[in-house]
Amino acid sequence: MAGIPVAAAPLEGRSFASEAERLLLRAMEALAAILVVAETIILLMGVVSRFVFDNPLIWSDELASLLFLWLAMVGSAIALARRAHMRLSTVTAIMSPVWQRRLEALATIVPLIVLIFLFQPAQDYVEDQSFIETPALGWPGSVRAYAMLVGIGLMLAVAALRLLKLGWRDVALSVLALGVLAAGLYAAAPVLTAIGNWNLLFFFVLLVGGAVLLGVPIAFAFGLATIAYLLTTSSTPLSVVVGRLDEGMSSLILLAVPLFVLLGQLVEATGMARAMVAFLAALIGHVRGGLSYVLLGGMLLVSGISGSKAADMAAVAPVLFPEMKRRGLDEGEMVSLLASSGAMAETIPPSLVLIAIASVTGVSISALFIGGLLPGVVLAVALAILARHRTIEAPTARAPLAVVGKTFLIGLPALILPVLVRTAVVEGVATATEVSTIGIAYCLIVGVLVYRQFDWRRAYPMLIDTATLSGAILFIIGAATGMAWALTQSGFSHALAQVMASVPGGQWGFLAVSILAFIMLGSVLEGIPAMVLFGPLLFPIAREMGVNEVHYAVVIILAMGIGLFAPPFGLGYYTACTIGKVNPDVAMRKIWPYLGVLVLSLLLLAAVPWFSTGFLP
Repeated sequence: MAGIPVAAAPLEGRSFASEAERLLLRAMEALAAILVVAETIILLMGVVSRFVFDNPLIWSDELASLLFLWLAMVGSAIALARRAHMRLSTVTAIMSPVWQRRLEALATIVPLIVLIFLFQPAQDYVEDQSFIETPALGWPGSVRAYAMLVGIGLMLAVAALRLLKLGWRDVALSVLALGVLAAGLYAAAPVLTAIGNWNLLFFFVLLVGGAVLLGVPIAFAFGLATIAYLLTTSSTPLSVVVGRLDEGMSSLILLAVPLFVLLGQLVEATGMARAMVAFLAALIGHVRGGLSYVLLGGMLLVSGISGSKAADMAAVAPVLFPEMKRRGLDEGEMVSLLASSGAMAETIPPSLVLIAIASVTGVSISALFIGGLLPGVVLAVALAILARHRTIEAPTARAPLAVVGKTFLIGLPALILPVLVRTAVVEGVATATEVSTIGIAYCLIVGVLVYRQFDWRRAYPMLIDTATLSGAILFIIGAATGMAWALTQSGFSHALAQVMASVPGGQWGFLAVSILAFIMLGSVLEGIPAMVLFGPLLFPIAREMGVNEVHYAVVIILAMGIGLFAPPFGLGYYTACTIGKVNPDVAMRKIWPYLGVLVLSLLLLAAVPWFSTGFLP
C-alpha cells in the first residue's frame, strides 16, 4: 500500500493555510509571552509586598488567577499549532508513510470535532459567568470566562487551517471512519444506556485507548470520549464539560506550573545546571562509576524544577555524555541510566506531578514535598549500586583539591537554588507558587551578575516555550478533570471502591494492584493526566484502606514513572534516546536491569511507609 499515490491538498490552499497559520501563531506567541511576563511580575509583586513590606496586595492573586486561565488557553492553542500536545507516537511510527498521513489526518480532525462541540457551550458559559462579580477587582466573571471561548476559538482556527494542508483523500477517510463511529453510537444508544456502567468500558477504555494508540493527542482523546459518553447516554449539557475544563485548569496551586517551567529554562540558559554538574564531576568523577553517580546526582538536583523530564535530562546529559563516551562507557548503558534516573526523580520536589496531585486530591503540598524526597534518594542509591557494576569506564586521575574548591565556589550559587526552593515550601515559608517567583528572580540575578552567560536573545523563545509546555500540561489536566467528573457521575467511583476493597490482602493487595495499574497507565499516558484522572477516584479508597495519602502518592507516582520510561510504549524512554542520540533498539537491550532495580526498590518503598512518612510533622 505504500506505493499507492495519495492526493494532496491544492498548492494554493496549502500556501494560504500555511501563511495564515504562521501569522496566527506569531500573534498567539506574542500574546503568550506578554501573559507569562505579566503573570510573573504580578505574583512577584504580591510576594514582595507581603514578605518585605508586610502589606498584602488583595488583588494580586485574583488578577494572577484570571490571567492564568488566559495563559493556559492561549498556550494550549500554541501547543496545538506546534504539535506539542502529549501524544503516543510509538504505534504510528512503525506504520507505512501512507498510513502515517491518514492517522495524522485523524489526529487533526478529532481535536477539530471536539472543539466544534465545545464552542457553543463555551459561549453559554461566558453568559452564565457574566452574572458573577470577582470579589477583589469587582470585574464580571465573563472577563475570565472569555479565556475559554477565545482559547477554543483559536484552537479551532489552528485545526481548520491544518486540515486545509492535508490530502483530501486522507481527510475523507478519517471523516468517514468518525462518521461510522457516530452513526454506530447513535444506533446503539439505547443498548449502551441499558447496560449501565458496562458502557464505560467502551467509552473510557476502548475509545480512549484506541484514539491514544492511533496518535490522537491525549487531551483530545479524553475530550472525545467524555463528549461521546454524555451525548449518547445522558441529557447533560456540554457546558458542564467547559466548566470542568475551567475548574481543572484553574486550581490556585497550578499557578506554579508555568513559573517552574520558566525557572527550569532559566537554570539551563544561565549555566547554573552546568555549574552543578561540573562540581559533582570534579568531586566524584574519578571513582569507579563516578560519572554515573554524577548523572544521578545531577538529576536529583535539577529534577522537577523545569516541569518536564525532557528538560531535566537535556540539562544534564549533554554535559556528561561526551566525557562518558570518551571514557569508554557503552552508549546503551548510558541512555538506560539516563532513562531510569528520569523515573527515579519523579517524586523529587518541586515535581509538577506532586503539584497536580495536591490540586485534585487536597493533600498538603508541603507534606508531599517532604514525603517525596527520601524515596527519590533511595532509588538513586539503588541505581548507583547497579551502575557501579555495569558501567565500566577507563580510570581517570582525581581532580586536584584546588579544582574541586574552584568548581564548588563557582557552583555554589547554583547549588543554593534547589535547596532554597525545596526548603521554603517544606518549612512553610512560602507556597509553591511564591517560591517559584522567588526562584525566577534569584536565577535572573545570579545568571546576569554571577555567571554572565544568559543571552537575552533567548528570552522571547523561552517565554513562548513556557506558554506552550504549560498550555499542553494544563489543558490535559482540564480534559482529565472533565473525564473524571463523568466517571464519578456514572457511579464508577463507588463501583471501583467496592472492587478495590475486595482485593485479597487488604491494603497490601490494594497497593500491589495500584502499582501494577500505574505502571501500565504510565506507559500509555503521561504522569499528570493519569494522576488527575484517577487520583480523585483512588485516594478516597486509599484512606478507607488505611493507607497514608502521602505514602500512596509517592508509590503510584514512582510506578507511573517506571511505566513512562519503560519500552516499548513509554514516551520517556524514547525522549531519553533522542537526547542521548542513541538508537532505541540498542538501549532496549540494556535497560531491563535498571527497570528491575527500580521495581524492586519501589516494592521496598511500598512495604516500608516510613520512607515516605517518617519525616512528616
